[in-house]
Amino acid sequence: MSHYEAGTSHLNLRAQVIRTLLAVQQGQSLASVLPQHLGKVAERDRALFHELVLGTLRQWYALKSVTLPLLVKPINNDTVETCLYVGLYQLLETRIAPHAAISETVTAVKQLGYQALSGVVNAILRRVSRETPEFQAALKQAHGLPSWLYKRLKKDWPEQLLELSTELKQVAPLTLRVNERQVSRDEYLEILEEHDIAAHACSISEVGIVLDESVHVPHLPGFDVGGFSVQDEHAQLCATLLPNLNNKYVVDACAAPGGKTAHILEKYSPKKLIALDQDAKRLLRVQENLERLLLEGEHVEIVTADAISWQAAEQPDCIVLDAPCSAIGVMRRHPDIRLLRQSTDIAQTVELQKQILENMWQQLKVGGTLLYITCSILKAENEQQMVEFFTTHADAKEIKIEANWGIEQIHGRQLLPKAGQGDGFFYCRIEKTA
Repeated sequence: MSHYEAGTSHLNLRAQVIRTLLAVQQGQSLASVLPQHLGKVAERDRALFHELVLGTLRQWYALKSVTLPLLVKPINNDTVETCLYVGLYQLLETRIAPHAAISETVTAVKQLGYQALSGVVNAILRRVSRETPEFQAALKQAHGLPSWLYKRLKKDWPEQLLELSTELKQVAPLTLRVNERQVSRDEYLEILEEHDIAAHACSISEVGIVLDESVHVPHLPGFDVGGFSVQDEHAQLCATLLPNLNNKYVVDACAAPGGKTAHILEKYSPKKLIALDQDAKRLLRVQENLERLLLEGEHVEIVTADAISWQAAEQPDCIVLDAPCSAIGVMRRHPDIRLLRQSTDIAQTVELQKQILENMWQQLKVGGTLLYITCSILKAENEQQMVEFFTTHADAKEIKIEANWGIEQIHGRQLLPKAGQGDGFFYCRIEKTA
């Protein structure tokens, strides 16, 4: 426990934001620390707290590159460095009055126990506030990625690199998937219009709607009775790539939080669907979602087990494998991934994917389909993983995805994150031939 954590009641909002960012730097995910930290923030300050935490994470490495030339010598102090980034973020990316941003941030430096360095922070922030347009331009130009990831993306997507690094700094849209068992997309768009909620239809997904204003999801019409789910547009494509699953035996191998499970049940009536995940807590979300969407039943079984070793009672006709991955494709929604993911994680993840693929493939019925999915944009986890799979499995045949979305790979199709649209996703469809 650091020396300032004992009592947090005296901390101003900026200091509370900095504490949360320090926890992420120490390797804790935002989801795991947010509820507790948010509990200490006054109700009226929560929206700003969220904006400063998420925004600073989103721009973290861009802020870092803008700050470097301003330091006469390196600070070597995580807390003070974080104070600087939060200060810069307010000056360059928000409408907060500069004098308030500076004084509140300098106060936070003092409250967190670094009085001696408060002058340095004050001087740097004042300089930035005098030269705001130049610094805004520099921030915009910075790729904003950790160097290991920048190198990988440069190797994987040389032509798309500039656009990709810009896209990953954006805020992802809030996207719904209508539950077609209850309402058509056009009907739901009309309902939203009647409630004066601005929204438009997705361009690729035929059941998707993008909300054009920020709303509290549980307050949307039809939420309680399961009229829709929140799901990224590119994730909604999963169900469109599957064969007809009526009366079939289906396994969703890494199911939590259940978006794909629910979509399959909205579209088809399988004889049996097993939703598998090793995280029992996250499987509760699957249960809740299916209940709200009125989709649960005897034919749906939720199982806590590890996909590396789990064995099916009978051979599945279809396996949906949304494999564990680096999640680089969903960084817009989870900006903490920027700091949490390390280059050494990738090889481990690729190995884990390979083991799950192996176990699931052995169980698939001959003539059955396995749909391999990740929310990554790294070729090691996607195209290369599939090249290796087809090289070592003579009984596997790719069923090409004929589509006008994404980029065709040696095997599979890759979607990159797109402003106002979906996240980075990879899909590859495999048939078992023998």
